[in-house]
Amino acid sequence: MEGYAVGIASAMWLGILTSISPCPLATNLAAMSFIGRSIASPRRVVLTGIVYTAGRMLAYAALAALLISSVLAVHEVAFFMEMNMNKALGPLLILVGLVLLDVLPWRFSTSLPADSVQGRVEKWGLPGAGLLGMIFALSFCPVSAALYFGSLLPLAAANGSAIAVPSVYGVGTGLPVFVFAVLLAFGALRVSRAFHRLIQVEQWARRITAVVFILVGIKFVLNYIFEVQI
Repeated sequence: MEGYAVGIASAMWLGILTSISPCPLATNLAAMSFIGRSIASPRRVVLTGIVYTAGRMLAYAALAALLISSVLAVHEVAFFMEMNMNKALGPLLILVGLVLLDVLPWRFSTSLPADSVQGRVEKWGLPGAGLLGMIFALSFCPVSAALYFGSLLPLAAANGSAIAVPSVYGVGTGLPVFVFAVLLAFGALRVSRAFHRLIQVEQWARRITAVVFILVGIKFVLNYIFEVQI
């Protein structure tokens, strides 16, 4: 149970870190402008933020469930993962850490033009907010792809949770937008102050997480590949 709680907490942190990374932050800014259209109605602003976050959560959970269940459905692959997951996790965490530190360039991206997508769903109201969350969730860029495919999916597989862990990650990716929605409901000045602080925090949060990933990855490599206990 303790390991599962750590997995849930880790998923939430990975989601928050994803949301404040430069590329996902750009889509979240577009979402904030979408939500801000209803600033005259604080209740609708908050509700739109909730629906947007729910859309992100649903997209990440559905994709994780599809990928993990497809892999585990093949018994040979499932057995191989069970026997070698810890061995693979060490190098994977080190690689993700190096990507987060910009040491290794990674050009993988499925990003869509945020303004174009936002314009098409604006007329759909609240359902449009959910759809916007789903589309932006699947608009992967290097950092978000590294965190989702390189860290979140192995974490979900290790905890045997193809739904709960990715769902918590999805909530984490939409949490800043929800917080901004609440701030918008109570005053735009607070939004600008909070956003300025968020930009300052992102680089340090990413670097600290990268260092932790690399250190944990080194420990896994020593423990499970070289069988050196530290």
